[in-house]
Amino acid sequence: MTDPETVLVLNPVSGRANHAARVRELAAEHGFSVRETERSGDAVGFARDAAEDGADRVVACGGDGTLNEVVRGLWLADALPEVEFGVVPGGTGNDFADNIGITSVELAFAAIASGERRTIDLGVVRADGGDPLPFLNSCICGLTANASANTAPEQKERLGVLAYVLSSLREMATFDGLELSVTPRGEGDPWHGPAAMVLVGNARRFPGERATQANVEDGLLDVTIVERQPTVDLASGAALVQLLGRDPEWVTRLVTPHLEIAVRDDDPVTFSLDGEMVTTHRLDVSVAEARLCLPVGGAYDPNPV
Repeated sequence: MTDPETVLVLNPVSGRANHAARVRELAAEHGFSVRETERSGDAVGFARDAAEDGADRVVACGGDGTLNEVVRGLWLADALPEVEFGVVPGGTGNDFADNIGITSVELAFAAIASGERRTIDLGVVRADGGDPLPFLNSCICGLTANASANTAPEQKERLGVLAYVLSSLREMATFDGLELSVTPRGEGDPWHGPAAMVLVGNARRFPGERATQANVEDGLLDVTIVERQPTVDLASGAALVQLLGRDPEWVTRLVTPHLEIAVRDDDPVTFSLDGEMVTTHRLDVSVAEARLCLPVGGAYDPNPV
């Protein structure tokens, strides 16, 4: 079987860097053209070039950051949703792949060949009024984003998801919080105050929810604001269990198609878009509905509750 109009963008060193040989083998069996990244930003250019050269499908293999770059390249080529997007898990956490039911390399190729197709939403941000940038899974700032930015690639390769946990614990000891305003458009009251983190989900829910997958076809963003509480030691085991198990009074949840996050301090704040960093004083976050066509696995639930 051959498919000359499919381009696979492979990050060979993402995650534990043990997936590349098998991915190359399966790509050759399916007739996919493979482009291998060497540095940050390569996947954006490869995806954009593939779309502009007439590819019908562009597949991303790597972690959430690689997936984000490929989607960004398709976005910049104005190729969505006409050019199909595919996912092969090759990262540390593989959050987005898990959320669409793609749990292994082999399952990914099977889904690309004959799996169900869905058309899902993308999140979109504008930083300080600049050009729009898409995200697949989440847009976060605060403690979690700082921990992600400060987790070294070699640590992720050696420890996997545990590397993020260790980085979070280190950040907790010195993190002072962020003075933010979060304003939803439409229903919902504005929130102002010191935040430990703000988590905006397109394809995922956040701590305290029963499931990790959000409804990615409803035109809405799932927002969780964790207030910075000087009297609460977030690094303690009890506080972590509380955060993961139920909502204390210092957690606020919103569901909205559009919100604005404004920094009330002089220094800008760094936001993580699927692991890709954007630093700004003001972020406008919205939904591009039904913008991404992709194959999903059998575990994907289009209407999670």
